[in-house]
Amino acid sequence: MTGICTGRVAAVTGAGRGLGRAHALALAAEGAAVVVNDLGVAADGAGASTGPAQQVVEEIRAHGGRAVAHTGDITTDDGAGSLVATALDAFGRLDALVNNAGFLRDRMLVNLDEDDWDAVMRVHLKGHFLPLKHAAAHWRAEAKAGRTPDARVINTSSGAGLLGSVGQGNYSAAKAGILGLTLVAAAELGRYGVQTNAIAPAARTRMTEQTFAETMATPAEGAFDAMAPENVSPLVVWLASADSTGVTGRVFEAEGGRITVMEGWRPGPTTDQGARWAPAKVGQAVRDLLTAAEPAQPVYGAR
Repeated sequence: MTGICTGRVAAVTGAGRGLGRAHALALAAEGAAVVVNDLGVAADGAGASTGPAQQVVEEIRAHGGRAVAHTGDITTDDGAGSLVATALDAFGRLDALVNNAGFLRDRMLVNLDEDDWDAVMRVHLKGHFLPLKHAAAHWRAEAKAGRTPDARVINTSSGAGLLGSVGQGNYSAAKAGILGLTLVAAAELGRYGVQTNAIAPAARTRMTEQTFAETMATPAEGAFDAMAPENVSPLVVWLASADSTGVTGRVFEAEGGRITVMEGWRPGPTTDQGARWAPAKVGQAVRDLLTAAEPAQPVYGAR
């Protein structure tokens, strides 16, 4: 280990299992003190337990690292505020926020209940916004007091947020919203010493091992496990470190040993007749533009 996060303090949401757990362990291994947040809910968000967060804390401490558990609900204002307060009380500072918490309630659109829509939006999108808001308020206060931070936010989107995913309308919309939130935060918070980026990881977790069972299957013994969540964490650690200076407002896909800089909505072919279009005429103009444009990427699971 290189210790690239030595002296830094990171808070990781949803860190009791899967990707969040891998991120927390990797950050601690590189010298960071870690606030391990997890409600301990089931894969669909039901129930709660302090066990998963505390187990990760004990694992970090067993390897000589520093960590504390936070089991508050980061989808509430009080819970998100207490996440930041826990970092400050335990370690005296906060340098990085890794927003990772989430769960699935997959349905085709015609079967998607309002409650399932709201629950996924609350955990994924609101659960990114509130910790980000409270961390940003702290960092802004530091900057205004003349102690400009070298802070980092790493948000977690998904390929579903980039391309859509059949049967995951709520999840895809929430993850796409996280991308927009990331771009706004990068633009607004840079003046306070905060860099904000997002990852779109592919890994084996409770959320993916059944939904994408064939892709997420464990490989034969001795083969590289491309879907291990630990493969994603090195990028998260680097983005959380001071070494990532100058990188903000970016989205990275991470899977196995592959890292891709995603390039989102950009102007493609265009036409301008300098006056209002007639409906009958605009159709041919649009078809000409689509012929000149790059073909659309397929939605995950589309047939």
